[in-house]
Amino acid sequence: MNKLYVLLFLIPITILGCKSLENDSQIINQSINKLNMNIFSNEGKKLLSIKSPYSNYDKDKNIFNLKETKIYLFKDNKSKYIITSEISKLSNNNKLLELKGDVIIKTHIKEEGKIHTNSFIWNIENSEFLLLGNVKFENNLIFLSSNKAILDTTNNIIEFFKPVNYKVYNSNNESGYEVNSENAYYNLDTKSVNFRSTEERVRTKIYF
Repeated sequence: MNKLYVLLFLIPITILGCKSLENDSQIINQSINKLNMNIFSNEGKKLLSIKSPYSNYDKDKNIFNLKETKIYLFKDNKSKYIITSEISKLSNNNKLLELKGDVIIKTHIKEEGKIHTNSFIWNIENSEFLLLGNVKFENNLIFLSSNKAILDTTNNIIEFFKPVNYKVYNSNNESGYEVNSENAYYNLDTKSVNFRSTEERVRTKIYF
């Protein structure tokens, strides 16, 4: 009988303990519906705008975990790139942005094409995007692919690291010819491709 009293006495304590842990978890992890966040530079310039129908904020680690993300990147307070992904993470006091799962990068100019990649990493204080895994750039003229690339937003140049697969389409939108090379550089402004090799004598530049 005494054992039963002890058991009945312990049950409320256990329930209260679980309830307390549940409340602590809710305080540390906060769900946010329809997130719309703007991030500015120290000089007050708008750097990016993030939209997500569902996100979770880890207060203890200061990390935003977002789903179905749509991000607008700005330069001189004008939207320049639009990036979408399945999931993303904003950490390091909103300075490190990581996107994963069918990441698509495009500009407001349609003919400049789209960039597809598995992973996107950006230190907001820098001007370079690191693209990893099945990186592909394609428009109505060319196709470039590699496993790693860097997009420099200052010069609007995409650097593809070896090995690089390169295709040129003809008027029928079919592959005219194909080239495999080491590093390749695509200039979004001039629409030119520059191929480089460790051997100085191997260097080609193609304009469209």
